[in-house]
Amino acid sequence: MEQLSGVKAHTIRIWEQRYNLLNPSRTTTNIRTYDEADLRRLLNVATLCSRGRRISQVVRMSEEERQTAALALCNEVQPADGPRLNALLNATLDLDEPRLHRLFDEAIEELGTEETLLRLGYPLLQRLGVSWKAGSLSLAQERLVGQLLRQELMASADALPLIPLARADAPRWLLFLPEGEWQELALLFMNYALRARGRQVLYLGPNLPLADVVAAAKAFKPSVLATVLTTVPARGQVSNFATELRAQCPEATVLLFGSLAVQTPALPEGCLPLACLHEFRDLIPFVSQEVEAKVAEK
Repeated sequence: MEQLSGVKAHTIRIWEQRYNLLNPSRTTTNIRTYDEADLRRLLNVATLCSRGRRISQVVRMSEEERQTAALALCNEVQPADGPRLNALLNATLDLDEPRLHRLFDEAIEELGTEETLLRLGYPLLQRLGVSWKAGSLSLAQERLVGQLLRQELMASADALPLIPLARADAPRWLLFLPEGEWQELALLFMNYALRARGRQVLYLGPNLPLADVVAAAKAFKPSVLATVLTTVPARGQVSNFATELRAQCPEATVLLFGSLAVQTPALPEGCLPLACLHEFRDLIPFVSQEVEAKVAEK
């Protein structure tokens, strides 16, 4: 509940004991178990308290009043993203796709596609992932958000102009997921962020055997190979995978995004692990400067 709501466990217990805000069931070993109604209630209360409402006032409101007030707050321009994130999570819990689309559209209009994905989309998926693994949410709720973000990223990327291959000053990026890897959202974000900055991108998508990556790289001649490693290869084989990729494509820098890459201590030279998409976005101009310097030397 702490990870999903952003409210500390200590505070949750105080609100439960002092105000009877939540009514979890308990196991035989006295472990609290919350349901979706508890989570919705906590999200709405957290949203209202984050905007200056006193908890003593909020607990006296009805469920409907809290829901209405929280939704009204999420539409205001504000520095913190918590209320909007809570509203998105509430819509996801209800499997309310029209409301989810509306909330994302409003955020994109204000923040832009990139900031909306970084500040709201991926944090929402992380919260859903935590809850799904804990067994408190269905896979359908996570899939609903993932598919919506996927559609938004693809549509936004398609709306951008393609960069002619004849432009030698535009660094070339080849994006792919290795064979057996299907988690495409991070790669789609990379594709959009690069195209929005005028980079040449060859997007090859998920589940691509290494031989096909190498063949594409020989034809496209990328400056950078970027991939995402979340489920494959096996944890002990990541270094071997990176070494083989570097050996087959020695002219390209290799960016490895994801938990498997970050947790591998012995990556070969020329391979860079990335922990978050903010880090990837910040790296783009530095890669461009390096490539432009090489072009100037030639």
